[in-house]
Amino acid sequence: MDFRHLRTFVTVVEQGTVSKAALHLGIAQPALSRHIGDLEQELGLKLFDRVGRRLLLTGEGAQLLENCRSLLGNLSSLSEQAQQLRSGDTGMLTVAASPVQIETVLSTFLHRYAQRYPNVQVKLIEAVGADALAMLGRGETQLSAAVVQAEELRERGFGFYALPPLELLAACHPKCQLDRSAATEISRLTLFPLLLLDSGFFGRKTFDAACSLAGLKPNILFESKAPHTLLALAEAGHGVAILPSVVRTHRYKLRIVRITYERKPLRIPLVIAWDKRRMLPRFAKDFCELLAEYMGKMSANGQQSVPKVEGTKKPRGRMRPKDGAPLV
Repeated sequence: MDFRHLRTFVTVVEQGTVSKAALHLGIAQPALSRHIGDLEQELGLKLFDRVGRRLLLTGEGAQLLENCRSLLGNLSSLSEQAQQLRSGDTGMLTVAASPVQIETVLSTFLHRYAQRYPNVQVKLIEAVGADALAMLGRGETQLSAAVVQAEELRERGFGFYALPPLELLAACHPKCQLDRSAATEISRLTLFPLLLLDSGFFGRKTFDAACSLAGLKPNILFESKAPHTLLALAEAGHGVAILPSVVRTHRYKLRIVRITYERKPLRIPLVIAWDKRRMLPRFAKDFCELLAEYMGKMSANGQQSVPKVEGTKKPRGRMRPKDGAPLV
């Protein structure tokens, strides 16, 4: 069996059309169609129904799809293992991470890692949450830094290395009448207009879950996919931004406090995961351990956004919650 035909079959399913699959594989459409035809003839099964320009999986094709993916994954694993045995500490490491993680952690960590492995080229790919794990499952990355529960990783057959967890923080104008301590209960935040990340972010889901558990209905003023947009609005006095501790806030004049529920910090699990079907080279395993150590030091040294205890001096201005008037 020609593994190129299997790869063509899987790619057509994932891309949805012959033209997109041909572009993805870098081959002509007639050649791609021949691959599919040859595979159908070899298997004695019809894999697709042709509807217009689209190819739709038949029932038989759907049943064979996962086995084809598994075969391709095993083939990729065999090739990688042979390459790793030949190259030792030389190679390429592909890592998926969110834009925020790349900006705040990996941008500086990679210099440290290069001192240990100067002959390893690290390729970063932007991906968030489920997309990062999907790329890992398809073999497009070797490692994925993701905010996700360990149970989900175990269910999907991924190995993982726990990184220091993130915390949910509230960022507000210094004159905002939020608690003047290092932490505030989540119930206090519902008194203020809130600036939240888009619902696709795990940190936002954590905040929503805590509000639901506490029976609270937050006053959402604005949602964004860009953390720095929320920080800019908070600095201008438009509301309280809710963000994970990995986001850099030092460029803004803000007061930062931890968010608690029943006096316990709201923490977000962070891991770096890999596909157990693929053999990790030593430099990939060390990447995980060194990253966890580096992030731990960042937190200890205050390089991540951590709240500082404020004094009790009464502010000159006041942020008025919920009334629609100017906030400062």
